[in-house]
Amino acid sequence: MAEAKKIRANLKMKIRGGQASAAPPVGSTLGQYGVNMMDFIGPFNDATKDKMGQNLTVHITIFEDKTMKWRFVGTPTDDLIRASLKIDKGSGVPNKEKIGKKLSHTQLTEIAEAKMIDMNAESLESVKKMVAGTARSMGVEIE
Repeated sequence: MAEAKKIRANLKMKIRGGQASAAPPVGSTLGQYGVNMMDFIGPFNDATKDKMGQNLTVHITIFEDKTMKWRFVGTPTDDLIRASLKIDKGSGVPNKEKIGKKLSHTQLTEIAEAKMIDMNAESLESVKKMVAGTARSMGVEIE
């Protein structure tokens, strides 16, 4: 059995799909660990070209031997809700102040379907409940 590589760092960054470059945050973050950033940028842009421009959360694990592995998860749920309702932000005090817009069941289902691959859930109904919870925490009501 091969010995597990020693992990040097676990990073989490938000990068637009298909648009990683050597500029910050990618270049400055990876550069401080001495890894070849082009080993990340090319494969990332290829893997995410179908999600061009979408905000993606990328989890990068850097090992002691300066190799790395990474995975991305889709656009955050709150970003999808804001885009669907065409709002800039949620309520600062969601229990007291609602934002005045409601998320329809159709919009809720569309967002849940988009998040299904990122969630640790077995059914679309479970993901819809999670999305509804995020919406409520933003001061958005569900129709």
